[in-house]
Amino acid sequence: MKAEHLQLAFGEVKLYDDCSFHFEDTDKVGVVGVNGAGKSTLFKIILGIEKLDDGVIELPGLRLGYLPQEIRIDSEADKVTVWDYIAAARPVDDLQNQLNAEYEKLAKYPDSNAIMDRIMKLQDLIDSYDVANMEYELLKIVEKMGLQDLMDMHMKQLSGGQKSKVAFARVLFENAGLLLLDEPTNHLDVETKAFVANYLRNYKGMVLVISHDVDFLDTVTNKTLFLNKTTRKMKAYKGNYTAFRRQYAEEKAEQDRRITEQEREIKRIQEFVERARNAKRSNTALIRQGHVREKMLDKKLEELEVREQEYQKVDFRITPSKQSGKTPLEVQSLTFHYDGKAPLYEKLSFSLTRGEKFLIVGENGIGKSTLLKLIVGQLKPDEGSIIMSQNTTVAYYAQELEILNERETILDNVRSYDYTESEMRSILSNFLFHGDDVYKKVSVLSPGEKARVALCKILTKRTNVIILDEPTNHFDPETQKIIGENFRDYEGTIIMVSHNPSFVEQIGITRMLILPSHEPGKPALGIVKNYSRDLLDYYYYLNSDLI
Repeated sequence: MKAEHLQLAFGEVKLYDDCSFHFEDTDKVGVVGVNGAGKSTLFKIILGIEKLDDGVIELPGLRLGYLPQEIRIDSEADKVTVWDYIAAARPVDDLQNQLNAEYEKLAKYPDSNAIMDRIMKLQDLIDSYDVANMEYELLKIVEKMGLQDLMDMHMKQLSGGQKSKVAFARVLFENAGLLLLDEPTNHLDVETKAFVANYLRNYKGMVLVISHDVDFLDTVTNKTLFLNKTTRKMKAYKGNYTAFRRQYAEEKAEQDRRITEQEREIKRIQEFVERARNAKRSNTALIRQGHVREKMLDKKLEELEVREQEYQKVDFRITPSKQSGKTPLEVQSLTFHYDGKAPLYEKLSFSLTRGEKFLIVGENGIGKSTLLKLIVGQLKPDEGSIIMSQNTTVAYYAQELEILNERETILDNVRSYDYTESEMRSILSNFLFHGDDVYKKVSVLSPGEKARVALCKILTKRTNVIILDEPTNHFDPETQKIIGENFRDYEGTIIMVSHNPSFVEQIGITRMLILPSHEPGKPALGIVKNYSRDLLDYYYYLNSDLI
């Protein structure tokens, strides 16, 4: 893959300015940069959805596989089973029928070069799908991504998170020469993420991945493409995200030293020129030297490098409006099941103390998000009860961001009787929504922008219990750090599901609820243990060596 002299602008805003890079056929590349740097736009250019103003990207003969950040399944695909949807990524039967038809034409027109050319292209395409290993590969992906129980369901029956996971499985099964993955880990549990990371690391083709998951990037990638929003340039670095950060920090430090020296030199010349301008007319030597230095000054100013802009970051503080009781939440003998399924929990019991940070862990499908929905009342238990103390107030950050009304504006979504409109707009500015931005419909926002609206919405409620389901999805590492610092200092109680160990460690988790796999004949009770990094690492790296 080779890109040369890429130029792109939207109106007066230039996105790329003479950008070039080159990657080998098996490179695994992390595409990074601040929001608005043009990462997703680059994918759309590669896919032919967006057009460059100038320059070219060469993709000699590569089939493309694409996983967008927001999954949309068309109405026809919604009608098929999950198995058929994934299997359709390698349409070998259809291609074989086309090939047979071409051979029949060739029998009638044996000298047709056009027919022979189509036959060769169809055969090459069929061969690219690795037919001999196709069924084994499909079964492996389905099993390791934990999709076995969904195979006979129709796509329209799946939740948003399940559809995202199935779409990812389809892209992996497609066996494309170049995979374009935009935030692929947002809906993956720890085990599935470990499998996918290992699968991609050993993938025979090229992979370009946009992700805010530093651990995932470090595991998968061997190169990093940095899109610099300030300079509008792109630069490829050898190594994963952490290696890139070290190299970039060294470059920035060296650049700062260089610019500081340039600025000192410019100041010295300016002072000399100023003295020359104020010199007496009789001092011809000084005046003449002043003219020389003026030309030198013009050249130095022209050569002066631009200091990279520090972009505004999310800024907020979390303050409960009142204190909860000593036991803000208690779960007593909770039992729940979905229709036709075994119970997720039987007689599950635990309680929280005021101010603690509580993490829920467990395997995929064990019911972590379901438990949060039961706590906030979106689902009703079969048996048992969830008891809130008298002063307990709860805010819920949902993984699918369903707390947002997409038909309403940003301002309408976060509007609260506790704040005037002026105060609310000021708060939204801390979440990087300025001026008329607040009147945008949520439906037109990017996933990252929607996540900022959702975060603002729950924090303005000033509750003393916050329930978080994968809160770092869609946020860049810098924003994740800011969120983590604020949740660490939060005086209320936090209940959280997260597959992001760095974020979990930062929050200051006190205890963990481990939801075990359900075994027939045994109650799924769950186990509460004191937090330990070793235990967190165990669940994060569980099955990480699967292939």
